Amino acid sequence: MNYSTGESVKLGDNVSLDNDSEGVVVIVFDTGEYSFNYPEAQWGDYLKKGVMILFPKHGLIYYEDTIEPDVKFIARGKAFA
Repeated sequence: MNYSTGESVKLGDNVSLDNDSEGVVVIVFDTGEYSFNYPEAQWGDYLKKGVMILFPKHGLIYYEDTIEPDVKFIARGKAFA
């Protein structure tokens, strides 16, 4: 999955939503990457594709096929262990 600007989505990416809420990619289902706080055991049985992004103001938001243009890539973050 890619952002609207073409960069591929990676675990730990820092993003913004509507220019007022910073978030972090916590799961990339397509590549089987899960952050420590969001393990595969919790999500892997029923979600198989897409990404999950945690926004402090909005909570977890799931994008299955595409990420809306309002979500902007800011920078690569450290991958979660």
